[in-house]
Amino acid sequence: MPDKPEEICYRPIGWVRTKAKEVPRFFTISKVRGEIHVLPKYQVGLKDIKPGDEICVLFHFHKSPPFEERHLIQEPPHRPGEKKGVFSTCSPIRPNALGLSVLKVLAVKGNVLEVERLDMYDGTPVLDIKPFKLTGEDDES
Repeated sequence: MPDKPEEICYRPIGWVRTKAKEVPRFFTISKVRGEIHVLPKYQVGLKDIKPGDEICVLFHFHKSPPFEERHLIQEPPHRPGEKKGVFSTCSPIRPNALGLSVLKVLAVKGNVLEVERLDMYDGTPVLDIKPFKLTGEDDES
């Protein structure tokens, strides 16, 4: 579209810290625990997040190879021989290397969220955190 930016830049609000060397491909099957270290200047934004909450974490797939046109069709590792369009997969190799996971908050300690269900590696840049709600309750957020 004309008059639209060709590039959009994001800056991390924090990073994932975990001792896990391997993580599952999907948060839905993960029991991996770790922490999200939010930059101190954003700490006040964690107000009202509490243990037991579920949060959507938007992150950057920092370990993925650069996207190329050949990646538009991919073979999921758990479905050999099946060719899928990149936008119908959870592949980390994407035109914009963005990931989204729903994590369970175990504790909030200052600028650190202790979480479970990690499918991210240590050092993964976190771009945003949002509440996860399936219903319209508390829609004021």
